[in-house]
Amino acid sequence: MPLFLRSLPLAGLLAAGLAAPMAYAANDSGTAADGLSTAIFAGGCFWCMEPPYDRQPGVTSTTSGYIGGELENPGYDDVSRGGTGHAEAVKITYDPDAIDYAELLDIFWRNVDPFAEDRQFCDSGPQYRSAIFYQDERQRELAEASLAEMQERFDQPIATELSSAGAFWDAEDYHQNYYEKNPLRYKFYRFRCGRDDRLEEIWGDEAGGPTFD
Repeated sequence: MPLFLRSLPLAGLLAAGLAAPMAYAANDSGTAADGLSTAIFAGGCFWCMEPPYDRQPGVTSTTSGYIGGELENPGYDDVSRGGTGHAEAVKITYDPDAIDYAELLDIFWRNVDPFAEDRQFCDSGPQYRSAIFYQDERQRELAEASLAEMQERFDQPIATELSSAGAFWDAEDYHQNYYEKNPLRYKFYRFRCGRDDRLEEIWGDEAGGPTFD
């Protein structure tokens, strides 16, 4: 979230929603309870990465959080200042019988600027980098193949990071499903950040990604 939004009157929201981040230890198989699987992607502001997945059949939940750094139990203030190594990210819990990891990758690419290094749209710094955090060998292979496809498609070098997932720390409650809790502020932020214009410039009609049946 850029600094201009931090000046908005969010004090009441913050006071109501501040909670200690929860740690999610990504395992070696990317599996969750009840036969579900998980995927972790970073695409700049995590507010904007939840909606494209929440509308997908087969996705059961999305969780905003922090990953990729060494500081334990990081909070938004820690990560947004930079220097912790974390990226804002979203953890997707999904039914692999209904939607495949490769399809989640297709959605990821079409919601990021893959050429931007250590930034996304109006948000600057490595905490806003685009990244795929794979959790097992299958995810790694699919992510590498997907990256190669993007590199073949575009003339510009792809800046998106591929990394093995470590601990994922849930963001504070007020960040979860922000676009539903605060739709006007979310739309204002997204518009001011130029996210949709840039996605359309890169992806055309593919911007935002498909919704799979």
